[in-house]
Amino acid sequence: QVKLVESGGGLVQAGESLRLSCTAYGAIYLNNAMGWYREAPGRNRHLVASITAGGATNYDDSVKDRFLISRDNARNTVHLQMSGLKVEDSAVYYCNADISLNMWGDRGDYWGQGTQVTVSS
Repeated sequence: QVKLVESGGGLVQAGESLRLSCTAYGAIYLNNAMGWYREAPGRNRHLVASITAGGATNYDDSVKDRFLISRDNARNTVHLQMSGLKVEDSAVYYCNADISLNMWGDRGDYWGQGTQVTVSS
């Protein structure tokens, strides 16, 4: 089985920074794309940033130039460095990973438990 463990959320003031981390544990054959989603009260969960195994990145327009996603493939870990945080960035942030379980193509989509980010004005 595969489990994603997140860390790094918290309460900060507007303009400050936070770094989220997420590590995948378990029977991982190949860690494909990883990403971060967020869900605010009354809103749907949506993609914030993603990164492929090769390092190609994609960002939601609302976080471009403020957030940076990176990964350490050897440690099956993805990071989200968040700078210039705004009140509207407040949400529960979820890590997501697309993981191949073996060489025969078995694959799963996994989620972390979520970590709260709160930005005060």
